[in-house]
Amino acid sequence: MNPRSFSNLPLSAEQLSNLDSLGYHNMTPVQAAALPGALAGEDLIIQARTGSGKTAVFALALLARLDLSSSSTQVLVLCPTRELSIQVSSELRRIARHRQNVTLATLYGGQASSLQKQALKKGARIVVGTPGRVADLVERGSLVLRDLSMLVLDEADRMLDMGFIKELKQITRVLPRKRQTLLFSATFPENIEALSGHLQRDPQRITVEEPNAAADIEQHLFRCAPEDKLEGLKTLLLATQPTAAVIFCNFKQSTYDVRARLRDLGISAAALNGDLEQRVREDILIRFKHQSCSVLIATDVAARGLDIKDLPVVINYELPSSPEVYTHRIGRTGRAGKRGVALSLCGEREQGKLAQINAYQKSSLKVESLESLRPTAKSIPRASHVTLSISGGRKAKIRAGDILGALTSEGGIAGSEVGKIDVMDFTAYVAVVRSAANRAEKKLSESKIKGRRYKINKL
Repeated sequence: MNPRSFSNLPLSAEQLSNLDSLGYHNMTPVQAAALPGALAGEDLIIQARTGSGKTAVFALALLARLDLSSSSTQVLVLCPTRELSIQVSSELRRIARHRQNVTLATLYGGQASSLQKQALKKGARIVVGTPGRVADLVERGSLVLRDLSMLVLDEADRMLDMGFIKELKQITRVLPRKRQTLLFSATFPENIEALSGHLQRDPQRITVEEPNAAADIEQHLFRCAPEDKLEGLKTLLLATQPTAAVIFCNFKQSTYDVRARLRDLGISAAALNGDLEQRVREDILIRFKHQSCSVLIATDVAARGLDIKDLPVVINYELPSSPEVYTHRIGRTGRAGKRGVALSLCGEREQGKLAQINAYQKSSLKVESLESLRPTAKSIPRASHVTLSISGGRKAKIRAGDILGALTSEGGIAGSEVGKIDVMDFTAYVAVVRSAANRAEKKLSESKIKGRRYKINKL
């Protein structure tokens, strides 16, 4: 008998079948430790990092508690960022797709609150959102939480770091006392202990010793003066030839400088920072996820909640101020047992940061010479896909199958030329191989989806 099998849990045959179809074959360490208590209705405080499988813990627990005979909001999941809220909502829908009427609303700033109010009026049994927007809608009376049976705080330490304590208090003071509360945090500082004491009743504390996050990551640091870093970055990319890479910068201006240099080289690159409007940020993240953009250049704040599977390379254009942030950055590669590569440009004044990283990781990384890399290529592989946006989404009853059908219907393109499809509330996105992009755009423009035509744009 497999001790990590989901079949050991009190889950329905339909739920188990759906999990298997989604690739959830065996529980991760966090899932194996937390799911029995979560499904039993216990309050839990769980130490879990991004990529550990924690979303499935609260997803399965909340689905087990959901009362579909009531249309009131029964579950609230709070996330520190818009990106993480969208990501969590997407995974919740996947894990719940075997059940009907699991209504969900995603609430965050940057999107018109009027649209979110409409979604709440229609009935949202599950609400996922950021503390700021959720608190605002609670105060306005648009979000009613008197029937809440479960509260989930995802990445609670980041919420506190971002200064959301006031909003958390606004929200939690209107919640029923009788509820289940699951608190997830990568670290357990004193303020998390205090938050748990305020929100939870005799919580079971779960800490799973994860394998060393850097164990599957090949790390290299290269000597490079600050004024030479743009050229140094070019050398790293041409030498490693990544199909996809995330480049981390410490400053917003650096993301623009790097993007401009890479575009001069003909490299498909996008900058992600806090100055961008939410719609632009979403489009950039979708393009990167769809393999329509080879390189993402991001600040740490903008990259919060970013979870890209199968990311081969992470590059530190500048070393961060703390070894914890460095470890978090490089931890986005080398996941699920796959090897990853982390490259860093290190100036003379950054030697102290390297010493801190070595002490934190218990490693002995040394600075290498950039001259040891001798790239022969003049560019990196071109992004394999192009992403098309469709001006209708989930609220228009559009599903991924509808988009695939419209693309591949008579005179259309082959199913093998279609990549990832993401359907949001009001917009849908589909990736197609670059050679088929013009044909796909024409086909969608001329086709009806669910009985009507939609505006199609290339991102």
